[in-house]
Amino acid sequence: MPLSFGEFLIQLSRSPAQLATVLLTLAVVLVNGWTDAPNAIACAVVTEALPFRWAVALAAVCNFLGVVCAAALHPAVTYTIYATARFSGGPGTALCALCAAMAAVVLWSAAAWLWGIPTSESHALVAGLSGAAAALEGDLSCIRWDSWVKVLLGLALSAGLGLWAGGRAWRLCAPLDWSEKLCKLLQIPGAAAGAFLHGAQDGQKFLGIFLLGCALSAGRQDEQTFWVPGWLMLLCAAFLALGTGMGGRRIIDTVGRDMVELGPKQGLACDAASALCLLLATALGLPVSTTHTRTCALLGVCRGGGGRWDRKVARSVALAWVLTFPFCFALGFLLSRLFLRL
Repeated sequence: MPLSFGEFLIQLSRSPAQLATVLLTLAVVLVNGWTDAPNAIACAVVTEALPFRWAVALAAVCNFLGVVCAAALHPAVTYTIYATARFSGGPGTALCALCAAMAAVVLWSAAAWLWGIPTSESHALVAGLSGAAAALEGDLSCIRWDSWVKVLLGLALSAGLGLWAGGRAWRLCAPLDWSEKLCKLLQIPGAAAGAFLHGAQDGQKFLGIFLLGCALSAGRQDEQTFWVPGWLMLLCAAFLALGTGMGGRRIIDTVGRDMVELGPKQGLACDAASALCLLLATALGLPVSTTHTRTCALLGVCRGGGGRWDRKVARSVALAWVLTFPFCFALGFLLSRLFLRL
């Protein structure tokens, strides 16, 4: 049966480690809404299809709806994160390791925001969880490699299909004799779809962390403890929307101004391409990075002849993506060892 909100509060009152994990997870959800969601509205803001504050409000609402709808109808991404790694030992040590994993994600996300680089909290989550579990177990036998296969397939899909779809969408849009005003109007539902699908993807991942913490607190981590209660969907959706409402202007400038040069028609092509990729990945239950998908769709549009792109900025963004896995794994491992000694 799904865990009730009252039972959840009782668990928190009895377990300081679970309380710390929940607070850190909520912090990551907030940061994700702050740093990841702006990618969905970057095109609309840069091309002035929407004022910044209106775009942020639209993204916040659509993120909220995306979390609730996806978790209620098709929580496959949630289970992939839930089953990424096995946390052995008693509830106390397992929750300490999980707490370390979330601390690693918070540190990595804060550093990425400070440098204005759009990184993937999704990949940080998977790597941090794996590193923390490995520190707890003492080897890599605790890692569920089938979940990693889904993550790597998602990475290939978000990058490869994003580039292809961006170029294809631009080739379809370029010959159209549409006015700049019409393209800007069409970008509004495009931004809404991007934010909705961001919530559908990233919101599910954090639901997986909440459920994992509840399961470990009960001394279990099996499929029988995998139930997504309605109150948890609403809690996660609210924090994601709140984080989105905080803005994230620096990420928008990096993606939409420094890395590429956009007009309304290019922005429309990017919105269409990235929405298609995110919808496909969510339907397949693959945990993809909305950051990677949007950024690669933008680059695909520009490479297809839709505008200028700065190779130096693109390389720095790609380098941050590559470093996410080893750095977050190492951070999760080291913090887990540290927390378990305290």
